[in-house]
Amino acid sequence: MKKVIVIGCPGAGKSTFSRKLAEKTGLPLVYLDMIWHLPDRTTLSREEFVRRIDEVTVGDEWIIDGNYLHTLPLRLSRCDTVFFFDLPLEICLDGAEERIGKERADMPWTDSRIDPDFRQWIMDFPTQQTPLIRKMIAEYEKQVDVIVFNTREDSDAFIDYIN
Repeated sequence: MKKVIVIGCPGAGKSTFSRKLAEKTGLPLVYLDMIWHLPDRTTLSREEFVRRIDEVTVGDEWIIDGNYLHTLPLRLSRCDTVFFFDLPLEICLDGAEERIGKERADMPWTDSRIDPDFRQWIMDFPTQQTPLIRKMIAEYEKQVDVIVFNTREDSDAFIDYIN
């Protein structure tokens, strides 16, 4: 486990898990949201975003936290381990709400409220994103280790288990 991607619905606990995994393993952690989103709430161009991910993934060790499905095949082709957070929608919505007003290492700003479009994207995630993620993972599951978490307790137990 040297090249790791952590994916799943916003609010599921990906970034918390990624931080704990980086602390336990010493692997460098990259948050895709910190690359894509600029402090002024604009974004990089898609081309620049892909270029930056390409630079990270040619390295020998990394944890990449985030979805961005248009870059998932690139990351899947270069990783050795996938952690997929497949948690109930209510848990994800609660997780997204809980972080409002809190400074986060995985975002360049602090939200004072949940954006209605973002909330809707979370609500649509199980029907629109999860099937695509599962399909992409299936294409690589012979090449990579895939660990699916259905609860936060599962991810906590994994962290506790590793040395």
